[in-house]
Amino acid sequence: MKIKEVADLVGISVRTLHHYDEIGLLLPDETTESGYRVYSDENLETLQQILFFKELGFPLKRIKEIIHSPTFDRQEALEMHYKMLLEKKTRLDKMIGTVKKTIQHSKGEIQMTNKEKFEGFDFSHNPYEQEAREKWGDQAVDEANEKAKNMSEFDQEKFNEVYRNLAALRHLSPESKEAQAGIKEWYVFLNKLGNYSLEAFKGLGQMYVDDERFTKNIDQFGEGLAAFMRDAMAVYADTNKE
Repeated sequence: MKIKEVADLVGISVRTLHHYDEIGLLLPDETTESGYRVYSDENLETLQQILFFKELGFPLKRIKEIIHSPTFDRQEALEMHYKMLLEKKTRLDKMIGTVKKTIQHSKGEIQMTNKEKFEGFDFSHNPYEQEAREKWGDQAVDEANEKAKNMSEFDQEKFNEVYRNLAALRHLSPESKEAQAGIKEWYVFLNKLGNYSLEAFKGLGQMYVDDERFTKNIDQFGEGLAAFMRDAMAVYADTNKE
């Protein structure tokens, strides 16, 4: 598969795949004479493994060291991913239930005990963390935990900072150099939290205007900011397509 086909299949950007190639994390099996990257089924399996590790908070540098280690066992890693993600799902399901009950409680539809208000919150260690440490090393797990901790503390202020910066540019053309530099920062930041293809990024911008909840939240930083971001995100997505 060519790089654009892989990006569309997986839902990540072409630039992300370029970056994985550049840092030696995921090397395509073939590069044609015209410079096109061609990915094999084995490459796709490796990409899946990379994204599993990324979902669990492992930084790219450590993922590279793990999957390229002579002792790496893909089957064992998949089984560990399954256990850790299942534990994460169980905890999230409990928290979703707590949020739902809290909404009903706030509306006066039910009564919650103090204990029920905190169901799903678990600040103890993941039961599979020790096994992960034994397989992938303390440093890998510590970095993953630290990344998750830092992101939770840092995200909202970073969101606000980017919004404020873009609000200061909203009177410029969305195609201007300044606007595109600002919106690139937004794209890079979002891809630290998840995987956004250029099309998904463009669609997200449209949602900022279509959903009044997004519009209200974004426009508190400057009237018209949501529409400006939509337009700038569309320009960025269209301009950077391979």
